[in-house]
Amino acid sequence: MNVTDLTFLALCLPFLGALFAPLLTRMLGHNAAWVLALIPAAIFVHFAGFTAEIAQGTPITGGYTWVPSFNVRFSWLIDGLSLSFILLISGIGALIVLYAGGYLKGHAHQGRFFSFLLMFMGSMLGLVASDSFLMLFVFWELTSITSFLLIGFDHHREAARRAAFQALVVTGGGGLFLLAGLIVLWNISGVTQFSALMSLGPMVKASPLYLAALVLVLGGAFTKSAQFPFHFWLPNAMEAPTPVSAYLHSATMVKAGVYLLMRLNPVLGDTPEWQLILPVFGAATLVIGALLAVRQTDLKLMLAYTTMSSLGLLVMLTGFGVPYAIEAAVLYLVAHSLFKGALFMVAGIIDHETGTRDVTRLGGLRTAMPLTFAIALAAAISMGGLPPFFGFLAKEEVYAALSSSDPRSIVFAVLVIIGNALMFAIAFAVALKPFSGKLVATPKHPHEAPVLLWLGPAVLALAGLVAAVLSAAGHALISTPMASAIAGEPRVITISLVPHIGVPLALSGITGVIGIALYLGLARVRAGVASVLAWIGWGPDRGFDQAIRGLVRFSFAVTRRLQNGRLDSYMTMTFTAIAAVLLVPPFVFGELALAPVFPSIPLHELAIMVIAVIGLFAVVLAKDRLTAIVSLGIQGFSVAVIFLLYGAPDLAFTQFMIETLAVVILALVMTRLRLSPSDHRPFRETLPDAAIAIACGLGAGLLLLKVTQVPFDTALSDFFAQYSKTIAHGANIVNVIIVDFRGTDTLGEIAVVMIAGLAILSLVRLRAGSMRRIADNDPDAEEAGR
Repeated sequence: MNVTDLTFLALCLPFLGALFAPLLTRMLGHNAAWVLALIPAAIFVHFAGFTAEIAQGTPITGGYTWVPSFNVRFSWLIDGLSLSFILLISGIGALIVLYAGGYLKGHAHQGRFFSFLLMFMGSMLGLVASDSFLMLFVFWELTSITSFLLIGFDHHREAARRAAFQALVVTGGGGLFLLAGLIVLWNISGVTQFSALMSLGPMVKASPLYLAALVLVLGGAFTKSAQFPFHFWLPNAMEAPTPVSAYLHSATMVKAGVYLLMRLNPVLGDTPEWQLILPVFGAATLVIGALLAVRQTDLKLMLAYTTMSSLGLLVMLTGFGVPYAIEAAVLYLVAHSLFKGALFMVAGIIDHETGTRDVTRLGGLRTAMPLTFAIALAAAISMGGLPPFFGFLAKEEVYAALSSSDPRSIVFAVLVIIGNALMFAIAFAVALKPFSGKLVATPKHPHEAPVLLWLGPAVLALAGLVAAVLSAAGHALISTPMASAIAGEPRVITISLVPHIGVPLALSGITGVIGIALYLGLARVRAGVASVLAWIGWGPDRGFDQAIRGLVRFSFAVTRRLQNGRLDSYMTMTFTAIAAVLLVPPFVFGELALAPVFPSIPLHELAIMVIAVIGLFAVVLAKDRLTAIVSLGIQGFSVAVIFLLYGAPDLAFTQFMIETLAVVILALVMTRLRLSPSDHRPFRETLPDAAIAIACGLGAGLLLLKVTQVPFDTALSDFFAQYSKTIAHGANIVNVIIVDFRGTDTLGEIAVVMIAGLAILSLVRLRAGSMRRIADNDPDAEEAGR
């Protein structure tokens, strides 16, 4: 197999694994995790083999043609940005699979969980590897669908169902914004591949549609990456099992929006709009998320809100547009994936082994769970931005980007210090408070976790240390190519454990001092934030519920208005819409100009048309309904005669049959319906119906006249005439079209008629049976008969 085929197989492996995960779990139990973890491990190894080539600045592209007429391909682009994400998704994914094996040990639906998890992994891999616009959108929405399945995994709980629905609505709705944005970019650039779009940044920025494209793309990115005010779905997603939370927050869906912004930075970035919107919303998300994290006592919620803060920081840095900003975003993204994945798994271990995640009900666990304590402390040091972990390098680069003396940098530096200090306090609250002090009684007797639970966080915490110590090699292979891909130009990252001396180091020191103070007074800060939020009251989460309730009430009101159970209302609305479609566009677009046509009509054809018109007036002026029904057949028979005169006897015969059956059936139905012999409605009620009928007829007539003035294209007729005999072996072209060329359509029509007939037969028999029971004086049957 060549590289293209192997890469395609690697991207498909998670979906193949999802098919067999339930069977493997049924056979091996929770130990199936060891086998299933080989899938992301193999993906990691395959793509890690590209690091040297990509570090030289050579992206890898490939794929297969999907829809050639629309230039749509199933294609991928592997550069520094997508490779870094792929390695994080697959590497952390392997650890999460192992962690899930221990966390859900004995769960009745563990196999289903593995299947959902692998599908989610495959969706994220496809998203970040996509070169095609359409491929990106498909995988983007697949992440929303699979996350819905994971968040609502414990579907017996209402909170889990609500959280899953909320995540699907917000992120799925944002996906529609993204689709519209990609279509606008396609319209501007004429390309459907990101690899081709990267060089067209000046064209896109100069387009009058630039702002529309930017707003639509940001709508997709902000909803996916939980930027304020679309952040509320992310903390609620903590209703998912902890393996989902750890994966969701460290390496997957919540970073999809950040990935999108980084991918499109060379195309949409470096404009005043980009450098205003992203930093403002990112900084707001950073500070608000950190404040909301302080209020929480649930370990997972504390970490969830700090993820929101971190995403805000990444968005802010991506759009800040100063030296070191892109480099800082790259380093912080990698550092966050490592320490946040580890801390979430630690929170899950604590919950799994003690029975609670409430930090106020935990303490003294360091003696019972020393290994978990060491892992938590290492991850917290990295999250706090302290040496010798990779988080220190990221924090130093962040402050290097904000160390200018201009007012803009100063304002955002203050906001970042506040956000980082709050996250510092939360990191050590998660890592120290459950383990320090005296041992507190918990619902379950605490003890160290089994290897499947502690292996993942231990590897991630150790990776944060190794990445910092070996930063030179990591920058050369990962960080520098990633920053270069985001910037659209060569960038070099050189930060190491030796800090930036000067303003960046001073800002780091200030952050640490404030963070320690916040940690020591965390209870008071928590109470203060809680009181402020209680005073505010309303929030986006409550607003979401109000919006959904309003939408449901509106839909009920519209349904009651439009679906009122009256056939006349349905027909009125239907034919009004038809008339509008036929008449409004010609008036709006000036298509009513018709060339005068005076055809020479033979006398006998003219006579038939006159008969049809006479039949029309007979229907309208009929004194009773039965006469109107019989007169209605005059038009149909007249049209059938015209078909016959124009050499279509089979079509004429069909028309004769339809008209005959229609008149007979309607006449028979009239004898069974309790209707007045004639229409006694006043003129003011019949006038709207007449106007709608005239409008439909006028619209259809004008459309046909316009069509007849267009040169006739014989291509389809020639095709049928040429191939009806040779391919379908039929001399009657009309029959061949119906039976062979449109065979599936005809089969569908027959099926519809058959189903309708069976339904009618069932109703008739049901009514007949009810009437027989009524005749037998059965009171219950009499009530049913009514």
